[in-house]
Amino acid sequence: MCGIIGIVGTTEVAASLYDGLTVLQHRGQDAAGIATVDGARLRLHKGNGLVRDVFNQTAMSGLRGRIGLGHCRYPTAGSEGSSEAQPFYVNSPYGIAFAHNGNLVNTETLRREVFEDDRRHVNTDSDSEVLLNVLAHELQIQDRMALTPDHIFKAVAGVHQRARGGYACLALVLGYGLLAFRDPHGIRPLVLGERVTAEGREYAVASESVALDILGFKRLRDVEPGEAVFITDDGQLYSRHCAEGAVHAPCIFEYVYLARPDSMIENVSVYKARLRMGQKLAEKILRERPDHGIDAVIPIPDTARTAASALAEALGVPFREGFVKNRYIGRTFIMPGQGERVKSVRRKLNPVELEFRKKNVLLVDDSIVRGTTSRQIIQMARDAGARNVFFASAAPPVRYPNVYGIDMPAASELVAAGHTEKEVEQMLGADWLIYQDLKDLVWAVQDGNESLKHFDTSCFSGEYVTGLDKHYLEQIEMLRSDDAKAARRSA
Repeated sequence: MCGIIGIVGTTEVAASLYDGLTVLQHRGQDAAGIATVDGARLRLHKGNGLVRDVFNQTAMSGLRGRIGLGHCRYPTAGSEGSSEAQPFYVNSPYGIAFAHNGNLVNTETLRREVFEDDRRHVNTDSDSEVLLNVLAHELQIQDRMALTPDHIFKAVAGVHQRARGGYACLALVLGYGLLAFRDPHGIRPLVLGERVTAEGREYAVASESVALDILGFKRLRDVEPGEAVFITDDGQLYSRHCAEGAVHAPCIFEYVYLARPDSMIENVSVYKARLRMGQKLAEKILRERPDHGIDAVIPIPDTARTAASALAEALGVPFREGFVKNRYIGRTFIMPGQGERVKSVRRKLNPVELEFRKKNVLLVDDSIVRGTTSRQIIQMARDAGARNVFFASAAPPVRYPNVYGIDMPAASELVAAGHTEKEVEQMLGADWLIYQDLKDLVWAVQDGNESLKHFDTSCFSGEYVTGLDKHYLEQIEMLRSDDAKAARRSA
């Protein structure tokens, strides 16, 4: 998962892009970058680190222009070096700066095609650079002397025919405008907004609506699956569906964990979806353990807080803040290595002993992935004096890797893979473990927009909406394991 934002404005946009990236920072903490168009020149600055660390006053002053895009990176493919910070840039045709959120599942096939057939060179291991070069080739074969929105949409249609996976993309085409497009299944989110100023009408496209909110843009709608939106240099907006027939299946994990609660995705409030997750989980607890004996419901901050509050209310049990979070530690889930994740749990959370002492506590988390964090938190609760520690997950067991832009580990590192819920309970050291049922999770999101008939639930169900090549899961097992990542970092 990465955060992307693009703006076609009437005045300088660098400061707005910076502000937008800061509220998308939860989507990626590895690297950040901004590109703007200044007349006939592209201005670009990017580097490793948080948004606030990558951009200083000098860097910002050089990002002149009223059209631009930004990216904060979370590495799901490729390496973790600064060479893969985005936006990427190619100078032919026209000059294109590119930002991508998602992951392709046919990267190696495309990489060969780009080199052997398109005669283009890819300089990094990133699938984003591959996708940029596919787009550049599809634009190259259009009428280069008179590029129109029609040509651009034909190029995007060519990308959809060649690329498989989850992708939401922004491209600055120098001299023409800003292009935004989304994969035919709509797996990764992309939202369109506008604002009217004294100087005229402005447009923005971002991963989440919260980035539009803080900049004063009105959310118009989601960019639809397979749709491309093109906003010209002079602020004219064009759109077209460039792929037909695919099943609309947005990633359900966006609602569980990835997105901010104040975002709207697919016309569904993430906050309300999480409330419904808590309500459904409470119903399951009351069915399976009506005499539960829970004295307090305690969320694992921050993502689980909304679901936990609704769960506590439905159970009629006090909701308590039992952990204080150090807000200067990043999201543990997206730490690059297991060693960092383990160290970060203790640095990140500190228990309030009074909320645990001699109590039966129900800890609520958004999901359980590797189980390492959950195991440590359960032990922290015991050390703080809890009599019994129950654990609830607002999501079903994560048994399969996510291949569409979330760096879930190799299947061998998923605590629930190949294990029953009772076995996971014992591995975590909980007195009782309860998971959300998949049908209830789907209902919790779908209830906000009944037109949503399908979701990408692959990390729970093992069903991949794009289909996968025979050996693909074996390949990502080798790429995503912590041992493989450690070897790349030390190379």
